[in-house]
Amino acid sequence: MEWLKAFIAGFLATLIFHQGLFTLFYLAGLVPNAPFNLTPVPPFGVPQVISLSFFGGLWGIGLWLILRRSVGSRFWLGHVVAGAVGPTVIAMLVVFPLKGLEATPQIWVGGLILNGFWGLGVAILIRLMRQGPALS
Repeated sequence: MEWLKAFIAGFLATLIFHQGLFTLFYLAGLVPNAPFNLTPVPPFGVPQVISLSFFGGLWGIGLWLILRRSVGSRFWLGHVVAGAVGPTVIAMLVVFPLKGLEATPQIWVGGLILNGFWGLGVAILIRLMRQGPALS
C-alpha cells in the first residue's frame, strides 16, 4: 500500500505545492495563466487541475520507486531533483510538442522550479504519512 501513499502524496503535492507556487507566480505577474484551471480536458472532460494532479500522483509513484530506500539528505534532495527534472523533461520534450506549445527557456526554468517544489511536497507528504497519527 506504500505505492498508494505515494500516489496520494503526488496528487496532493500538485494541488498544494505545485499549484500553490503557481499561484504566487501568477500573482507576481510571472505567468499569464491562472492556477487551478477548471477547463475540462479530453478524453474524460475532467478539470485540467484534476488531470494534472492525477499525473502528479503517477509521478509520485515513480519518485517512490526510485527513492523509497533513500534517507537523510538523499531523500530530500532526491525528491527535489527528480521532481524537477523528470516531469519537466517529459512535459517539454513530449507533452508540449504534442500540444503544439513552445518550450521557451523561461518555461523550462519555471517548470524546473515548480516541479522541484512539487517534489519537495511529495517528500514532505510521504514523510508525514509514514509518521502516522500521534499517539498522545
